[in-house]
Amino acid sequence: MRRRAEGCSAPRLWQGRKGTTPIDVDRRNGAGGRFLSLILERQFSDGPFPVPRVGRPGFAARGGCGNRGRPLRCRCRCGQTPGGKFHTCNIKDLTDIHDSGDKSSPVNRGWQWVTWLRRQLLPEFVETLRLAVPMMLTQLGQIAMTTSDLALIGRLGEDAVAAAALAHTVYFCNFTLGIGLVIAVSPLAAQAFARDNVRGLRRALRAGLWLALLSSAPMMVSPLCGGPILRALGQAPELAALAEHYLWGLAFGIAPALGFVAMRGFMAAVNRPRPPLWIILAAIPANIVLVYCLIHGVCGLPRLGLQGAGVATSLVNFGTFVAAVAIVARGAPFAHYHPFARLWRIDWALMRRLVAIGVPISSAMLMEYGVFASAAVLMGWIGTTALAAHQVALQITAVLFVLSLGIGMAATVRVAQARGRDDVEGIRRAGLVAGLMGAGTAVVLTVAVVMTRYSLARLFLGSAEVSRDAVELSATLLLVGGTFFIADGLQTIMAGALRGLNDTRMTVLFAACGYWCVGFPLALLLGFGVRLGAIGVWIGLAVGTLVYAGLLILRFRLLAATIAWPWRKG
Repeated sequence: MRRRAEGCSAPRLWQGRKGTTPIDVDRRNGAGGRFLSLILERQFSDGPFPVPRVGRPGFAARGGCGNRGRPLRCRCRCGQTPGGKFHTCNIKDLTDIHDSGDKSSPVNRGWQWVTWLRRQLLPEFVETLRLAVPMMLTQLGQIAMTTSDLALIGRLGEDAVAAAALAHTVYFCNFTLGIGLVIAVSPLAAQAFARDNVRGLRRALRAGLWLALLSSAPMMVSPLCGGPILRALGQAPELAALAEHYLWGLAFGIAPALGFVAMRGFMAAVNRPRPPLWIILAAIPANIVLVYCLIHGVCGLPRLGLQGAGVATSLVNFGTFVAAVAIVARGAPFAHYHPFARLWRIDWALMRRLVAIGVPISSAMLMEYGVFASAAVLMGWIGTTALAAHQVALQITAVLFVLSLGIGMAATVRVAQARGRDDVEGIRRAGLVAGLMGAGTAVVLTVAVVMTRYSLARLFLGSAEVSRDAVELSATLLLVGGTFFIADGLQTIMAGALRGLNDTRMTVLFAACGYWCVGFPLALLLGFGVRLGAIGVWIGLAVGTLVYAGLLILRFRLLAATIAWPWRKG
């Protein structure tokens, strides 16, 4: 394992024996050891990135020379970076590279970038992709379940569809409050997993399940009282009555749905995101069959109409939760952690921490949901054609958002795991890779949407002569929304990366600034003041989302630099 640096005639330094430390090298090797000490004291701030390891694990160091040009650069892989003082450790492996020329030369800089891309960025990209793809497919599966519900409800008539839309508005306002709380399970569990803290892993899941159960009780009040709420908001009594029946069926599925989200976060935290995907794929046909049977009274089941669709959804939510519990309790590697040990104990301290992290997440989600709901109201003021075009554009945006959400959830896990290891470079790398992956995906999909915008609009609105204006406006909104699609994907991913650092409070302020201080006033100004109509509203939404995404990116960079500062000074 000894070698002479290429192009160098200086003698080799002493190679340490197994279990030695830098100070041992200094004491035993004399001048060579002191030279190695100078190498290890370097901050590595002059190179673009530290070079990955080359060498034998378990040995202290292999030296080099300082003959002409710059000395060797060694990277301690024990989890710390030596600063002005040495730390006592068993160095597992070191990387040395002889730089016989000017480090600022294009050739050397180019090779350093190639090495960094191949040995650091590419492995991070692969790991993020392994997490993101199953998560994206799981989210698409849940959209498929909702779409199949609406397709079956549509056979009951226009009143049933309108009532279901009103019911979903009430339901998702409550569900968003709960989902923000249990999403916080994922970063806490991932940090515990990175530290090999099995007890912390169990505590995160247990607190998340208890929080899902306890928070679901007050969340059921609003759906159970959905009829009076809708009537108080001025909706037609017939539609309010239908929506109330549907909400009664949906209300009892809130607790298992939140529990399934907590289980998904736990499985993703230990790098096993595929089981939730298999569960959702099995649930899609079961949901279709059950909804159809309960709506129409087939196979001996009662005919419940619109309420049957809500009951079927709740039953499917309960089934997915039970399946997740069975997999975590019995399957590998989850059973190794004994995740349900002492499940009856309520960890109030960790639940308070989950609430502290989760409430800002829910608040930011509600602000985003509220601005788009308000934009729909503005479109209604403009006209029916504008409202229809807006809904088509939003439906396409939802599909793009789900793909970015999967990458954002993967970013949460990767950043949280790096944070658990106290790996500052890993935090930066995870955020960079997730951002690049999301931006690349958004650009490709945006180009595809822009090129096929007329076909997509006709897919939703048909090709009849009566819908020509709506198709034209939808295509125009999809063209204007190109910037919006990319910004929306970036804000979703960077919000996920910040969740990995347990930093969620500032996202509420950023959402308020981006959506309500910039986006919505600009949409009002351009839509009605400048009289751009629906196009002006979408320009305002795009600018507000872009501001929000920019603030999140700056926040992540600032936090990464703040975390790195004491680590560098060591």
